[in-house]
Formats: sequence, structure tokens, C-alpha cells
Amino acid sequence: MSHKHRNVLQAVFHDPVSSNIQWREVESLLKHLGATVEPAHGARFRVLLNRREFFLHHPHHSNELSKQEVKYLREGLAAAGVTLSSYDAERA
Repeated sequence: MSHKHRNVLQAVFHDPVSSNIQWREVESLLKHLGATVEPAHGARFRVLLNRREFFLHHPHHSNELSKQEVKYLREGLAAAGVTLSSYDAERA
């Protein structure tokens, strides 16, 4: 497990919501977790993880996710059973 992936996951679940999470880091984390990330309509991406589907919006004017997108990502990961504590337990 990469420390970078853990750091990204930690940033996603950190309160208050972070606004400096890079899209490419999120995409790398999702693929590391076994997710399928594919383009949907426009700047939306369909994410399929642990038989759960959610959508993320690629940032337009920067490579950083908005706070709202981080919340969507957090909710999608939680629905798929991925949390920081479950990730740590799985990797131990």
C-alpha cells in the first residue's frame, strides 16, 4: 500500500472538508481500491466500486476537487464500504 493512497483517503475523510485534493490522486486511489472509473456524460465520471455506483465531476478550471465533490466522493466510498479505518484494517 502506498502512503500516498492512504494520505489521499485520509484527506477525503478529514473534517473540515479539504479543498486541495487533486483529481489524478483520487483517480489513482480509486483504481488502487479496485474501482472502475469511466467517462460518463460531459465531465462526469462513473465509478463502480464493490458493486456500488456513484458519479464524480471532473474539475473544469483546476485539477482540484471542490468541497462538494469531496463530499460526494466521501459518500460514495462509504456506501462502497471504504473508510479510513476499514482500509487500515484491511491492509494490516
